[in-house]
Amino acid sequence: MLNGQEPRPTFGPTPSPSVKILVLRFSSIGDIVLTSPVLRGLAQQVKGAEVHVATKEGFMDLVRHNPHVSKVHALGDDLGDLIGRLKAERFDEVVDLHHNLRTARVKRALGVPARSFPKLNMEKWLLVNLHVDRMPRYPDGRPLHIVDRYLSTVGHLGVRNDGQGLDLFVPDDRRVPMDALPAAHRMGYVVLAIGAAHATKRLPPHRLIELARSVPGPLVLVGGKEDRSVGRYVADALGGRVFDATGRYDLLGSASLIERARSVIAHDSGAMHIACAFHRPVISVWGNTVPLFGMGPYQPLHPERAMVSEVTGLSCRPCSKIGSDHCPKGHFHCMEKQDLNAIIEHLHP
Repeated sequence: MLNGQEPRPTFGPTPSPSVKILVLRFSSIGDIVLTSPVLRGLAQQVKGAEVHVATKEGFMDLVRHNPHVSKVHALGDDLGDLIGRLKAERFDEVVDLHHNLRTARVKRALGVPARSFPKLNMEKWLLVNLHVDRMPRYPDGRPLHIVDRYLSTVGHLGVRNDGQGLDLFVPDDRRVPMDALPAAHRMGYVVLAIGAAHATKRLPPHRLIELARSVPGPLVLVGGKEDRSVGRYVADALGGRVFDATGRYDLLGSASLIERARSVIAHDSGAMHIACAFHRPVISVWGNTVPLFGMGPYQPLHPERAMVSEVTGLSCRPCSKIGSDHCPKGHFHCMEKQDLNAIIEHLHP
C-alpha cells in the first residue's frame, strides 16, 4: 500500500490460448514415420498447439526427438496404465491415426472430441479378395497416399499438406560413427535394407545375393536382429565390400546409416519410409503388397528419387494387405520374377 492506496496491478502480455492434442499411432516403424507431416502440421499451423504422441514403447525413438512433439507417452503391456496417464493430461482433442479397438478404448476413456483417419478396410478387402479397385485417387489418377488420409483427420483444425514430406530426427549421439565403417565405405555406400515384417514382402535370400552382387561399390546391409542370419548369408557370399549391420545397431543407429547412403534399396518396409524421410534416392521392391494401398515411397519434394519395382500383371497380386509367411500359390512370382537389372540401372550414382 502506498499513500493509503492499493498499488495498481501490472500485467504482462496476454498468454496465447493453447490447445492440447493427443496423436495416437501405436505401431509400426513405417506407419509412425508417415505420421510426421501431421505432427509438423499441428505444431506449425495450429496456434498454441501442444502436440503429444502415444505409441508403443519400442517405437518411441521415432518421435522422441521430434521438435514438433511436446511429450511422448509409452504404451507398454497395460493399456489401462496408459489411459490413466493420458487422463491426467486433460487433452482437448484426440487424433487417432491407428483406428483400432485399443485406440477406440482410449478415445472412449478420455471423452474429448476425437477424429480417426479412414482405414479403407472395405476397399482393401475388395482389392485383395476380388481384385476390384475402389481405392481413392488424386485428380491426376495417382493412388491417394496415406499421408493425405492422415492429414484429413486434422483438416478441421486448418492443417494442410505443406508439401515438405516426411521427417525423422536422429540426435548426433545416436548416429553410427563413420569410423565404425570399413575405410572403403566412408567415401560412400549403397544401403540394402533386407528386412520386412512378413516373408512375402521380402526377396528370398538367393535373389538378395543376386541383387547384392550387382550393386557396384561398397554395400551396407541394414536390418533388425531377426535379419541376422540372412545378413550373414549375403555377406558371406559377397565378401569384404559388404558391411553387415543387421542386428548390430538400434533403430536410430540403423536409420543414421540410411541417412548417409548414396542410395537405398528396400522392401515395402519401415526402411523405405525412413529413406524417404531423409530424402534419399530409394528403390522400393514390392512383393505381395501394392503401392495402390497408398503407402508407396513418399517424396513430394523429389519424386524422381522414389522408384517402385514390382512385377505387374500377376492375377494373384495383391494376395494380402499386409503380408504373410509364405506365398499362398507356392510360386512366389512377385519376388522371383523381379527385374533386378532394372533396379541396378536406377541406382543413384
